[in-house]
Amino acid sequence: MPLRLRFRQLWNAANLTTPLGLVLALASGCRIQRGPEGLVLAFGYRWAFPDGGAFTVGNVVLFRPHTAPTARLLEHESRHATQYAWCLGLPFLVLYFTAAGWSLLRTGDPASRNPFERHAGLVAGGYRERPARWPRRR
Repeated sequence: MPLRLRFRQLWNAANLTTPLGLVLALASGCRIQRGPEGLVLAFGYRWAFPDGGAFTVGNVVLFRPHTAPTARLLEHESRHATQYAWCLGLPFLVLYFTAAGWSLLRTGDPASRNPFERHAGLVAGGYRERPARWPRRR
């Protein structure tokens, strides 16, 4: 594993986001296995929140039962794992949900104008880009 990915793995463990992801996966009854790039894959997430086929907490990627871990989706979620590291762990959640709220306000969609989703790749994450509802150009 490249040094940058090993560092990300260690940093997300130290900043407590990967342990939080593991607790969430175990509490929700997921089956856990090692994945690429230092990720931990958790299959069978059935809780209602958050919405979506897959989401990441630290280096743990949680998948709903109907979602397959494609290479493209894993690349998207791997970028989120890096975002957790850059945001020093748990502050990422506040920043992400603030960005999702801003995007929801602007477009009616929590991903379209969310810089975290845009950087991770909207299409790779299964999102469509929606136009901004405001400000309207005249």
